[in-house]
Amino acid sequence: MANSQSTPDDLFGTQAQRISAWGRVFVIVIVAAMVLQLVRVAQLKVSPEPRLLETVGSPVSSRTELARRGDVLDQRGRVAATSSLGYRLFVDPQEVRDLSTIAVDLAHLLRIDPVEIDKEILPRRDRRYVVIEHLLEDWQVDAIRAARLRGVGLEPRLVRHYPQGELAASIVGMVGFEHTGLGGVEHRHNTRLAPEAGRLTYLRDARRQALWIEPTGYRPALAGEDLHLSIDLVVQEIVSRRINTVVQEYNAGGGRAVVMDVRTGEILAMVDVLNPREGWDEHTEDPNRKIHPALGRNRCVTDPYEPGSTFKPFIWAVATELGRVQPNEVLKTPPPGVVFRTSRGRSIRDAFNFADATWLETLIKSLNSGMAIVAERMTEREMREAVTRFGFGAATRSGLPGETGGIVTRPGDWTHYTQTSVPMGHEIAVTPLQMVRAFSAFARDGTLPPVRTTAVRRSDTSVEVIERVLPESIALLTRRAMRDVMTEGTGRRAQSELYELFAKSGTAQLPRRDGRGYHQDRYVASFIGGAPFSEPRIVVVCVVDDPDKSIGHFGGAIAGPVVRDIIDETLTYLGVQPCAANMQQ
Repeated sequence: MANSQSTPDDLFGTQAQRISAWGRVFVIVIVAAMVLQLVRVAQLKVSPEPRLLETVGSPVSSRTELARRGDVLDQRGRVAATSSLGYRLFVDPQEVRDLSTIAVDLAHLLRIDPVEIDKEILPRRDRRYVVIEHLLEDWQVDAIRAARLRGVGLEPRLVRHYPQGELAASIVGMVGFEHTGLGGVEHRHNTRLAPEAGRLTYLRDARRQALWIEPTGYRPALAGEDLHLSIDLVVQEIVSRRINTVVQEYNAGGGRAVVMDVRTGEILAMVDVLNPREGWDEHTEDPNRKIHPALGRNRCVTDPYEPGSTFKPFIWAVATELGRVQPNEVLKTPPPGVVFRTSRGRSIRDAFNFADATWLETLIKSLNSGMAIVAERMTEREMREAVTRFGFGAATRSGLPGETGGIVTRPGDWTHYTQTSVPMGHEIAVTPLQMVRAFSAFARDGTLPPVRTTAVRRSDTSVEVIERVLPESIALLTRRAMRDVMTEGTGRRAQSELYELFAKSGTAQLPRRDGRGYHQDRYVASFIGGAPFSEPRIVVVCVVDDPDKSIGHFGGAIAGPVVRDIIDETLTYLGVQPCAANMQQ
């Protein structure tokens, strides 16, 4: 049998088959490898290992662009609060070349204790962001930038400044660590003042270098809106200086004062001072004020007090309007040495007795007996409405944090004692802010303006809500009576040589902390007044809390001169011409 021989064509065909088979194998292997790679990529994307996730992170990065918080300005544009750019120092322990020496390096640059730096870094060595200093000084920033230390960075942050210090701290407030308002108008108007930070979002590579920015990946920063207060910092300084002086002079537990522009309802100044006295059982405490002046409550809007005789003009005006008494009607007020008794036997005492005084003299001489006589002619409903029509018992809607509405006895608890106490300014509690607003009715035409703590702008087109509480004739009549208080009544020690004032003093006993009656030897001295008489511009109230009785305690003697001095300085500053008659005296 002959041997068969392979032809060249057969050899070529076999080799081609072998190559084709190996080619298919290689293709299958390559495809399998690619599939495995794709699966691995998908697995790493969907559920990466924790170590890889910590190392690589997201392929998308974002950068924040800071924007300034709005400034707080007084009504003339003086800065009460503003922001600037500062820097926070941080360390990335995983980028630092030598963690054992970085604390020494930073301490040398910043002139701080290296031990404190190590206390921050070493327990957090597995983190990427450790804050060392929240705010650096300018020279420290320069030193860090020049050193170029690996793993050490500067983070920009906003810093809030209060150039006026404590002058208007209770009104302005302050911001916290995140630059959000914590008190005062910083808190009340936080939305208006707060900026909107910008943001840049981009795709990056493993070295954190930008690869691509989408058209929608950038949002510009928007600065916060500036806020103009109604406060005038010059008037605020005048009031602050005078209140601090009277509190120290009479060793008082505290003092408060508010100045209102009666034409617009703008609050030009608002001051609240506390004076803790060693060995005294203080009735007012404010622990937050010890932490920071801006964190304390503003007692001009939060803490009511009994106004005493400064409340008499309101009831006097309403009783006159209702026709329960005429200004020249003679009332059976007791002679010296005699105690007046109401129809139900309640004893009413006057500081000074004037037998058979007129209704007009009752206000001028501040006679409790005369007020009680007319109070019994009014119904309980008329008396309550006389109180509430001036806004007592309700907040003024000033917008200041913590404002209260004072204390007015409820109808169900109203008694004969209440009926005859309220006209004298007892069994009722008000805030200084409520008092200046209510008293402005006598300075205006019997109407009340809205209370404004932000400045009135010419561009403001909002409708002003004016509330009428008295006929214009009654408001003017009451103002005239209070002008005579300054010459014939309890305001004689507070007469001004520049302006003609109309005012009323008050001296009320200090209520006990336990609510059981009053102290017999501790008082609240107050005085409220407006000027000039012919065209009133401002109203000022001063409350001196718990003055030392051994030095003095009557409102006309203590608080009266304070109100006069504030009026004189403020009106002079505002450019109001002195009254000719007063200048000639």
